[in-house]
Amino acid sequence: MTIDIDLQKLPQHIAIIMDGNGRWARNHTLGRIMGHQKGVEAVQRTVRLCREIGIKYLTLYAFSVENWSRPDQEIKALMKILREYLRSELDEMLQNGIRLTTIGDIAALQEPVRDLLLETMDRTAKNRDMVLNLALSYGGQDEILQAVRRILKDAQDGRIDPTSISKESFASYLYTAEMPDPDLLIRTSGEYRISNFLLWQSAYTEFYFTDVLWPDFSKTDLFSAIADYQQRERRYGLTSDQLRREKIY
Repeated sequence: MTIDIDLQKLPQHIAIIMDGNGRWARNHTLGRIMGHQKGVEAVQRTVRLCREIGIKYLTLYAFSVENWSRPDQEIKALMKILREYLRSELDEMLQNGIRLTTIGDIAALQEPVRDLLLETMDRTAKNRDMVLNLALSYGGQDEILQAVRRILKDAQDGRIDPTSISKESFASYLYTAEMPDPDLLIRTSGEYRISNFLLWQSAYTEFYFTDVLWPDFSKTDLFSAIADYQQRERRYGLTSDQLRREKIY
C-alpha cells in the first residue's frame, strides 16, 4: 500500500515509544531477547527513512528508568544490543550527517556502554543533517524533578531569580534544552499511554497510536502516522478562525 505524504509539511521532530518487542517474540514463539534484536532492525529502518525524507529530529524511547526493574539477564542483553547497535551504525551516521544525542541518566548505564555512547556522540557531534536522540535510563518525572533541583540550586547560589522563571527558562533545564519539542509522538503495539515519556515536552504534541508491534513497524506505518499528522490542525489553544487570520496577515 502506498501512502502519500507532503514532504513540505513534515513534522520537524518525531518521538517514538517503541513498544511490542516482547509480544512480537511471544507471537513467534521466540524468547524476549530475539524480540529486542528484531526491534533493532525496525530502528535501523526508521532512522534511515527519517533521514531520507528530511526529518530533523528523531527521539526513540530506548530504555526507561522503570526498565531497570526487569530481570538482570534481559538488562544485560539490552545493553549488549545497544553496544552492537552503536558499533554497527557509526559509519552510517557519519556518512549521512546524523548526530547522536541522548537524554536520561546515562551515568546509570554500565561503563562499557556509557563509554561507547559518549564516544559515538563525540564522533558525530559535527553532523548537522539529522539528530538521532536516544532516551536511555530516561523518565519524564525524573527529568522534571532534576530540573527543579537545578533551578533551586541556581536560586540559592544567586544565579537566577526564582520569580522570573518562565516556561521557556524552565525548559532550558531539561535534557531536551537544545531541541524543539516533538511535533508527533508515535506509540506502537496498541497501548494508549505515554509511559513517563517527554511529559513536559509533549504538551502540544500530536499523538498517534498503532496496533503494529515495533519489530513490524515499516515505511508504510511511518508514512501513515505522518499522513495522519498532516491532516490535523495544530491550534495551540487558538480557534481555527484565528489561525486563518494569522496566515492571511
